[in-house]
Amino acid sequence: MTLPFSDTPASFPYYKGRGAQVNPKNKYLAAEYAQEHPEGIDEWWQADVPTQIFEESAKTLVNKVDSPDVGMWYSMNPYQGCEHGCIYCYARNSHQFWGFSAGLDFERKIVAKTNAPELLRKFLNNKNWVPKPLSLSGNTDCYQPLERKMWLTRQCLEVAWEYRQPVGIITKNALVLRDKYILQKMAEHNLICVYVSLTTLQEDLRQKMEPRTATGVQRLKVIRELSELGVPVGVMTAPIIPGLNDHEIPRLLEQAAENGAKYAGYTVVRLNDAVKIIFQDWLQKNFPDRHDKVWHMIESLHGGEVNDSQFGRRMRGDGNIADIIRQQFRVQAKRLGMNQEKFEFNTSLFARPTNQLKLF
Repeated sequence: MTLPFSDTPASFPYYKGRGAQVNPKNKYLAAEYAQEHPEGIDEWWQADVPTQIFEESAKTLVNKVDSPDVGMWYSMNPYQGCEHGCIYCYARNSHQFWGFSAGLDFERKIVAKTNAPELLRKFLNNKNWVPKPLSLSGNTDCYQPLERKMWLTRQCLEVAWEYRQPVGIITKNALVLRDKYILQKMAEHNLICVYVSLTTLQEDLRQKMEPRTATGVQRLKVIRELSELGVPVGVMTAPIIPGLNDHEIPRLLEQAAENGAKYAGYTVVRLNDAVKIIFQDWLQKNFPDRHDKVWHMIESLHGGEVNDSQFGRRMRGDGNIADIIRQQFRVQAKRLGMNQEKFEFNTSLFARPTNQLKLF
């Protein structure tokens, strides 16, 4: 596959602190400006710009999850786009629905649903709602840097606690510790479970692959502090990328278990839609010496392609390398006593506050 710009990498700066280095075309837009040939058109390629925030009064917050292999029933995302900039993120593609690119736009044009807490309250007040766990960060990280300013995730947690609505969280940002005491209260009633995404403990790799996330050491601290407060914590070693972080599986699980993680999961990398272009461009620029090897190993996970849309198989992959990853993960998790018990959310406590004024 020939990538745009790949033949003239010296023509472009490398944006430190960003994962994506390109802005591929948005397939949903009939007409847009795009950079096809850089020669002699210096004004096309702008220096990196500060993150832009777009405040949105959304119509809905909670979405039903129809995919049978993602482990959640409903998701809610206060933010669209994510400044963390993880290069492999499947959520990049959804940014195209907002008229943006899945590349640099995903990291520096963030949509904040400012009415998220009100939408959650409206959803829970629906008399037809039969309580099931809601997942924060089903798409983008609910504790990304913008949350420090806007507190939308915290407000959603306060609404959930008020209704005794069970919530699952997955994050790779230490900002979750800001809310540890409300998480502790919810944990006392089995209303919360937190998964920490731990992809690598190689700091040089993290800085390139997940540039604006918490360090691996900080994520282990999150696991430890939440565990000590009685909050059920798991770890997601995802995605596993052969040739980059697959050899870290034993250490990742060991460190997570030592810090209190009781549960563990993983997925293998899959590069769907625009993520394929963004990831390969990143791989060429950061690891030119092993680009071909890593790329072909990813293809081996998905029957010669870098993506597989088959439910059940797409997350785990297929073939020899996928089998090795699967066996290694299972052996290490069992050795460390992880996944020995299953966490069950408590839905029996759900109740709508009786002191609310009824709307006529």
